[in-house]
Amino acid sequence: MKRTLLILALASCVSMLTACGGGDKTETKPSAKSQVITLSYANFPPKITFPCVQMERWAEEVEKRTGGAVKVQTFPGSTLLGAKNMLRGVQEGQADIGCLSLAYYPGVFPLTTSTNLPVGFSSATVASLTLWELYQKHQPKEFENLKVLTMFTSAPSNVMSKVPMKTLADMRGVELRGSGSLLRMIELMGAQPVGMPMSQTPEALQKGLVKGLVSSLEVLMDFNFAEICRYETIANLPVYPFAVVMNKDKWNALPDQAKKVLENLGREQALWTGQYMDQHINKALKWAREKYGIEIFKLSDGEMAGIREKSKGIISAWKAEAEKAGYDADAVLKDVRALKAKYEMEYPVN
Repeated sequence: MKRTLLILALASCVSMLTACGGGDKTETKPSAKSQVITLSYANFPPKITFPCVQMERWAEEVEKRTGGAVKVQTFPGSTLLGAKNMLRGVQEGQADIGCLSLAYYPGVFPLTTSTNLPVGFSSATVASLTLWELYQKHQPKEFENLKVLTMFTSAPSNVMSKVPMKTLADMRGVELRGSGSLLRMIELMGAQPVGMPMSQTPEALQKGLVKGLVSSLEVLMDFNFAEICRYETIANLPVYPFAVVMNKDKWNALPDQAKKVLENLGREQALWTGQYMDQHINKALKWAREKYGIEIFKLSDGEMAGIREKSKGIISAWKAEAEKAGYDADAVLKDVRALKAKYEMEYPVN
């Protein structure tokens, strides 16, 4: 009887220890499933476009390099946040990560939008690396409330038209669709700028409301503009800078190992995106030649220099804005041009 009572007492103690110490241990040690961190990543253009292609590649690399500890749920095509509310949405935590088109926020990012100036970038690779290194060097206060994960640019903007335009003289008075800062560049070339969203451009071309458009050349294939615009003129007009940013609180809450993975991807992703963009444009041009027999012209060096001369007013306006924000505008512009020259040597255009 005593032996039975002893066994029951011991069993009771073990049960109590399990309920107390053992239970606490189970609660403090998260399961394998709860250890996985899921980040939401919002983007605004359609899934087929290069900002979303780079987003998917980045998400795959993050999951692979963290061994599945971090997963990224992507939201292309403004399904979570649109272009104009992306910044506020990330700051307020509606999305953990968002892709910003910096030109959509006039005056907010004066240092990094220096890469949107008419300095004659010849490739997305050169422009993207210039943007990333410029940011790394200056660590501008314009991003102090965000964590910047990577940066990249579009390819240079060029002219696609229904009629051949081999020189600036051929563009005089011709209606060309553009947006943002490109409208001023179209005007400086002597053409007639028409501002409209890309989504309205096919119908405008078909109805003759515009004779062409100014954009990076991948749209020849991605939006099938080559069917209508059989003539392309290389002018190396401005690129558009983008920044992938993360909510600061969400960043601070990440484990150190996850932070290290994301940090290490920054420059690599800038380079990858620039090279993808340039290769995609080459693919689009090859496709358009084979399918529609497009013709490609290039403005002379003298005409391109003339455009840059005429655009000094755009640069002066940017300098005033940058200096008002507390930056040394001349020093920033000098860095942009030096980095451009450096990367043009390293990554020459074929």
